[in-house]
Amino acid sequence: MTTLAARVLSGEVRAASRLMRHVEDGEPSAVAELQTLFPHTGRAYVIGVTGSPGAGKSTLTDRLLAGLRRQGRTLGVLCVDPTSPFTGGAILGDRIRMQDHATDDGVFIRSLATRGALGGLSRATGDCIRILDAMGRDVVVVETVGVGQDEIDVAQMAHTTLVVTVPGMGDDIQAIKAGILEVADVFVVNKADLDGADRTVRELRQMLELRHAVRGQAGDHDARHRRARAPSAPPDQRPPEPAGPREWEPPILKTVATRDQGVQEVLAAVEQHRRFLDETGQRSVRERARAKMQFVALLRERLLREALGRLERERGRLEEVAAAIVDHEADPYALAEALARQLAEE
Repeated sequence: MTTLAARVLSGEVRAASRLMRHVEDGEPSAVAELQTLFPHTGRAYVIGVTGSPGAGKSTLTDRLLAGLRRQGRTLGVLCVDPTSPFTGGAILGDRIRMQDHATDDGVFIRSLATRGALGGLSRATGDCIRILDAMGRDVVVVETVGVGQDEIDVAQMAHTTLVVTVPGMGDDIQAIKAGILEVADVFVVNKADLDGADRTVRELRQMLELRHAVRGQAGDHDARHRRARAPSAPPDQRPPEPAGPREWEPPILKTVATRDQGVQEVLAAVEQHRRFLDETGQRSVRERARAKMQFVALLRERLLREALGRLERERGRLEEVAAAIVDHEADPYALAEALARQLAEE
């Protein structure tokens, strides 16, 4: 076993931090360490926290951490911060808001930069979750950058996803456009002491009811066609209707995170959702979705690196190729097709 991986498995914070840095920097040596850690993963419960900028995600996360620690849970926290497109740096603001846990050995907080990734998460996030999992943390909390409509990848990373919103954030139809109704397991209306909190709750509930109505109509339509095609039979001879899968109804909770109001109710909802996933087998479904997402991201990165390396060897650096495309000296479609074909033939 590699030395760094062994130290991570023993729970050493410094080793985990170093390995996460290697992962973020794309160090080839990190792959062997991750391979060693992989058999020791799969135990941590992952909670995602997402929502619009300014909704109070960091403050709510801070309060959730305090509540989970009172339950005796050990925690890993990944705070994804936006990367500057000009300097490549990131302001680690979330860690500033979580100073209460800085001296707590049971809480490990790490900030990650998006590195220009869409979907609100960096490619390294999945690997860092596994590191915290192998480290022995009971719960891993992933707080996303808060970029709005692109920020739904966290739903594929987490077992339970909290969507945080606040009153007066503008046109609520944005929630539908962003797919929030599909990714949220728990809605949190934070800053509920502001005007409009009850209205926000009502609108979210109406959106959920509309979604159920649309699904119900589709089901009735299918059922009508099945009845039309099915031969008539006495009621006692008809086959029983297949039982549909249980559905989770996302609760809508109001909080004032700065005052620690409503946080216990959020934790109770997370625990209730966790039991639901275990009882219905949905937890394994979500874990397969996460494995698929991480594998595809890993494969994409490897193929892209190989393609760019071949391009540089045969056609020159990417900047030179881009200049040739601008001058219409190269056909980007033919070039991409040729590269893909060469990679497939190897």
